Amino acid sequence: MKRFWKVARTVPVGKGWGVELDSKPLRTPGRAMLAVPTEALGLAVAREWSNAETTIRPRAMPLTGLANAAIDRIEPDRATFAAHLGQYAQGDLACYRAEGPETLVGWQKDSWDALLAWARRRYDVDFSTTTGIVHVDQPQATVDRLAHAVGELDPFHLAGLSPLVTIGGSLIAALAVLESALTPEQAWHAVSIDERWQIEKWGSDAEAETALANRHSDFLAAARFLALLA
Repeated sequence: MKRFWKVARTVPVGKGWGVELDSKPLRTPGRAMLAVPTEALGLAVAREWSNAETTIRPRAMPLTGLANAAIDRIEPDRATFAAHLGQYAQGDLACYRAEGPETLVGWQKDSWDALLAWARRRYDVDFSTTTGIVHVDQPQATVDRLAHAVGELDPFHLAGLSPLVTIGGSLIAALAVLESALTPEQAWHAVSIDERWQIEKWGSDAEAETALANRHSDFLAAARFLALLA
């Protein structure tokens, strides 16, 4: 889509904030009014549209994309979306450890043990860990409590949480970002250990570096989206 507007601005809409492009309301792909819960998020979305160049690049507008997802995809069936996201409690990245080499085992232990310790304290749960990729069952109480925490979230918080979970493979790390127990960069450091170790061990190429950089960018954008909801 070509840029057709001169000015993008944030305006009050009901109990939230919308964006106008030359006095015309911005709408989602589903044609709903794009209205977000906080002024800070509304201003950030408007800034994405103000900064757009001649041609719209959705990748350069991650906050708009997450707001669209909250409204069009999640809000119509919030409970189902939350239940699907909560299933990640059954196979969290931090519970699957490498058998070797020693350096990677040490990296994982230092980062992931602290992450699990936080979740144990915060949610009064326990975890089963294993080496390798064979599935290990988590205690049902753990799965239920983490899923319950996800199930209480509104569509916008779910929209921000979802990329953190799916990009990083760790519901625990995502919840730690949501609750400010970890900074976004600390969480990224935890969930990208395997990839960073591979690069250190074997070196990298342009394609691998670009893929990792894109994941990093998307991860931080989702964390920023959550922060702007506060």
